[in-house]
Amino acid sequence: MAIKRTNQRKRNKIKSPPIKKKILKWTLRIVGGFFAGTIFWVLLLIVMNPPITYLQLQRAFERKAAGKDWKIDKEWLDYKEISDNLKRAAIAGEDAHFMTHSGFDTKAIKEAIEKNKEGKKLRGGSTISQQVAKNVFLWPERSWLRKGLETYFTVLIEIFWSKKRILEVYLNVIEMGQGVYGAEAASRYYFYKSGKSLSKKEAALIIAILPSPQKWDARNPSNYVNRRANNIVRYLNYYSIPE
Repeated sequence: MAIKRTNQRKRNKIKSPPIKKKILKWTLRIVGGFFAGTIFWVLLLIVMNPPITYLQLQRAFERKAAGKDWKIDKEWLDYKEISDNLKRAAIAGEDAHFMTHSGFDTKAIKEAIEKNKEGKKLRGGSTISQQVAKNVFLWPERSWLRKGLETYFTVLIEIFWSKKRILEVYLNVIEMGQGVYGAEAASRYYFYKSGKSLSKKEAALIIAILPSPQKWDARNPSNYVNRRANNIVRYLNYYSIPE
């Protein structure tokens, strides 16, 4: 009987895979599931518009905590309906090389790093593609994890989405005021008109406040915002947009 028990233990040891193999197997499953899930998510949003973003919910809860009303003001506009002035203004003001880069503007990133070294406010390193990746798929707080995931999702949307889709999503989900998101809501909030019919200056003013939409107002722009908007208008026609 003792011999039989010993032989049974040996057979059990042979049948049971080593713990390292189990860990490797589950690690591969998790990693594979992550890539499959995120790629499916990105592909789904080619045909489906993002229903809501983390930032929109966060801002709404912050308003409630501050004793203000719950507010997520947004209305989707298809790409062809958005004013061409706003499309050009977004590229002129936020991402001059949008039509030619593959998600990352290396020159702007280098300049941003240099400014950071000098102790200046870090601004200008993120492309429209990166901002879409951050706003649609991730959370706003800065961390190395989030930055890594932002890079990953930027690569995915540049591979699977067209520039037209990237700009369309950007102009529909980006924060453009207190509880105001996207071209249509911002146009109605600031200028009492649809995002289909913005003038060059109106479009430039909306884009000019994007660095700080919680503080700046396109209806009552500061001298800095007005100068920034005028500069956008000046170069507006130099930029092409996705067709």
